[in-house]
Amino acid sequence: MYFVAAALAILSGLFYAASHHEIGTLGVEMCRYGSTFCNSPSYVLAGAILAALWGAFVSVR
Repeated sequence: MYFVAAALAILSGLFYAASHHEIGTLGVEMCRYGSTFCNSPSYVLAGAILAALWGAFVSVR
């Protein structure tokens, strides 16, 4: 689950950079298909936080 949280955190950063036109043509394509996430990359970051919390909650030690 931590892998999912890390992947979502990275995607959140990519959507943030795409919304500020910092990653070129990749950002244009990302915002074309994921316009909601380009407008609010905090949605993806919230998902990353929830995945990390869930991973901590269900981890067996």
